[in-house]
Amino acid sequence: MPIDDSRPIWIQLVDDFRMRIVTGIWPTGTRIPSVRDLATQAGVNPNTVQRALAELDRSGLTVAERTAGRFVTADAAVLDAVRRE
Repeated sequence: MPIDDSRPIWIQLVDDFRMRIVTGIWPTGTRIPSVRDLATQAGVNPNTVQRALAELDRSGLTVAERTAGRFVTADAAVLDAVRRE
């Protein structure tokens, strides 16, 4: 993912992750890669990825399960709302 210096990196990651969910790259109910894996792929600090994922949790697109990891929501209403956006 190319980084644009005019916007905060974590916001760019939120947009990228949201697009992955909406387009089905990360299908409903699937486990999202670990923070470290995503940070390595994007070439950014893991804390930056964690901040982006926390925003996805807050918006309802992902659900964090304590010991199992983070998953794409199965809530069709949330996904439809993001697609319309």
